[in-house]
Amino acid sequence: MIGSDVELPGIGDYADHIHAVTHAAAGGDIAMASKILAAQAVTLDSMFAELARRAAMNMGDYINAAERYGRLALKAQSNCRTTLEALAKLHQPREQTVRHVHVNEGGQAVVADHFHNHTGAAKNGKSVKQSHATGAAGASATLPSPDPLGNGVPIASRGGETAMQDARRDESRRT
Repeated sequence: MIGSDVELPGIGDYADHIHAVTHAAAGGDIAMASKILAAQAVTLDSMFAELARRAAMNMGDYINAAERYGRLALKAQSNCRTTLEALAKLHQPREQTVRHVHVNEGGQAVVADHFHNHTGAAKNGKSVKQSHATGAAGASATLPSPDPLGNGVPIASRGGETAMQDARRDESRRT
């Protein structure tokens, strides 16, 4: 700002801006989040380029500095990729359809199908059948069991319990 005639923004101006942005975001406007993620991605990409340049400059004489700059460059690059993925997810949300499928008497299973909404590409088809592993309620045969009550796994009893040895050694050993 040049001169003293121009009024600088005050704390009230910032509060009004934050209120307007949060009100718009609560209404479903993702423009501000998109701008923030885009600015963050560009900043991280610039950081990667500068840190990679510094790593290359220090490669011959200062190997420790080059390694640190290289690690920081790779972290900035990774965060940039993650930010771009978040931005892509923000603009291409997934649609989730939930159906209730009756499995057994009194029980319900929730089956969720995920669909990607990509513009210009082929879309995933909807699943119309349940998995072949589960049939109609009560239609599958029971597994054979020697137990007349139908328990498939033997039930352990407390009879014949033996004392277990102490897992800790009296002395410490080095290998």
